[in-house]
Amino acid sequence: MTGTVNGPVREALDALALVDHHCHGVVTAGLDRPGFESLLTEGEAWPGVSPFDSPAGLAVRRHCAPLLDLPRHAPADAYLARRAELGGAEATRRLLAACGTEVFCVDTGFAPEPVTVPPVRHEIVRLESVAESLAAGGVEPDAYADAFRAAAQEAVRRPEVVGVKSVAAYRTGFDLDPARPSGAEVTEAAARWLPTGTRLADPVLVRHLLWTAVDLGLPLQLHTGFGDNDIRLHRVDPTHLTDWLHLTTGTVPVLLLHCWPYQRHAAYLAAVFEHVYLDVGLTLHHVGPARAAAVLAEALEITPPRKLLYSSDAYGLAEFYHLGALAFRQGLAELLQQRVDAGEIALPDALRFAAWAGRDNALRVYRRLPRTPEPSKV
Repeated sequence: MTGTVNGPVREALDALALVDHHCHGVVTAGLDRPGFESLLTEGEAWPGVSPFDSPAGLAVRRHCAPLLDLPRHAPADAYLARRAELGGAEATRRLLAACGTEVFCVDTGFAPEPVTVPPVRHEIVRLESVAESLAAGGVEPDAYADAFRAAAQEAVRRPEVVGVKSVAAYRTGFDLDPARPSGAEVTEAAARWLPTGTRLADPVLVRHLLWTAVDLGLPLQLHTGFGDNDIRLHRVDPTHLTDWLHLTTGTVPVLLLHCWPYQRHAAYLAAVFEHVYLDVGLTLHHVGPARAAAVLAEALEITPPRKLLYSSDAYGLAEFYHLGALAFRQGLAELLQQRVDAGEIALPDALRFAAWAGRDNALRVYRRLPRTPEPSKV
């Protein structure tokens, strides 16, 4: 691993086998420049503007180019030519090997293009996909609630499944009635939605989905904050979930994903609710390693160290697995080493906190994950 931060915390983080608790697959097809650039951004391609000139694109040229035998800051055309020369499979192999991640928890519910998944992977079931598959197969409105529960239970019964996820942020936002909907409400909403053949975006059925997730008993991931332009950002502030979190206290772990620009809001929730956790995945590879420490500093201002997890949220490009891991290691090392050097925390504490965030918290929260490597002893 390369980087500008040295010291015992960085050495420990570089040696740590990470658990990536939320990521996606890698596109398997050969990528031309428009295809590659479309995966570099959460937005759309704009005429005359290249995503290679974004923080994420600059980070690819700086940190991924050497792994493909190119100099740092290689021009975009040279980078893409070398990537094509190596082939997608070899480029992916090199980039995944460099990220130093041992376990991947893969959300398989979003795959508009053929993708492959990393090795040593476990699955996160996207519950909206379960509901939409059920609807496509045909179900009567008065049978929907029981049928969805049965389908969700069947989906999580597979041994590789370690948790579930909802993309309610994209569909309705979080400013929902927090109460569990009644059976009559669900039937009425299903009667509205099922004939449309559209994606699940009914507020009552989204509430029903979230409460079904609680009943499943597995960790629940919730996309919050930053995402593509389907998001209405003001509606995905995780503090909108406060009343629902009160109602679900003592049930399942709730993992707030990504969070930017609401990482401080998510930190507050993690500080005051025992079952709430957060990460800043996706954010880190879009801000790049140079700004990772700043984002992590805000996320950790009041977050107990037992509440932060690592994720890359890599999708499509293997580069994002590498950049996510690099930014996390470099940013967290910089932050913790500064606090050690300032005498704010002791080095043994910093080393424990690094291991917790990079690996052990995920092993503790996702009880179905294998217990090797052993979590750090506290």
